[in-house]
Amino acid sequence: MRKSDLKKYEGLLLDKKKALLKEMGIILDTRGAKAIKEAHGDLSSHSYHMADQGTDNMEQEMAFIYASKSGRLIYHIDEALRRIKKGTYGKCVMCGKSIAPARLKAVPHARMCIECKSAEEVKKPGRK
Repeated sequence: MRKSDLKKYEGLLLDKKKALLKEMGIILDTRGAKAIKEAHGDLSSHSYHMADQGTDNMEQEMAFIYASKSGRLIYHIDEALRRIKKGTYGKCVMCGKSIAPARLKAVPHARMCIECKSAEEVKKPGRK
């Protein structure tokens, strides 16, 4: 892969990582228990109504789920950046063939070519 292509993909990865970190910061700032209570005008440590308490719990769980998914994506982005530095970016970790540029454009952190990824998806437990 050419150096100019690697720079382009590195830029895509860094932009995506920056956006995810920004979103996670916003989530943590606005979805934290303290921020939720302040947004509702409630400065006490207890919800007054069971429905409010349920809403608070659901929002906290959704924030956690979103943050953990974003965290996994950031991990995969960091791994792709390491592959760029190592010189193995754009090569399938399973078969060693080049990953199609269209796939890298759609999923810049891809570690497998579409054929190997498809085969992996078929092999996952619980899939028919």
